[in-house]
Amino acid sequence: VLGLLVWTLIAGTEYFLYPAFGWVMFVAVFYWVLTIFFLIIYMTMTYTRIPQVPWTTVGLCFNGSAFILYLIAAIVDASSVTKELDSHNYNSWAASSFFAFVVTSCYAGNMYFSFISWQSRTLQ
Repeated sequence: VLGLLVWTLIAGTEYFLYPAFGWVMFVAVFYWVLTIFFLIIYMTMTYTRIPQVPWTTVGLCFNGSAFILYLIAAIVDASSVTKELDSHNYNSWAASSFFAFVVTSCYAGNMYFSFISWQSRTLQ
């Protein structure tokens, strides 16, 4: 839900005039779609039907890459928000910047738990 907020707040503005917001949109939409994909896989327990895939490693790599790219996108988003721009865009972009950092912290926490799970699987 928070990732959805990030890209909808930006998509409601003229973000295409500023290349930095294009990058934020790419990261937000890309990881939102992948997160929904993995959510469906885990909710339907499809991962149990495909035991050849090392799901703990896939989860760790996914969460690690999401954390790194979302951190970069959140910093780019925050540094691109200026008061000189249209006030509607300013408010939306400032809110998207806040939520981008919240999503980054969520992916960081998920990466930590994925690492713990991955580490316990490799020790067995």
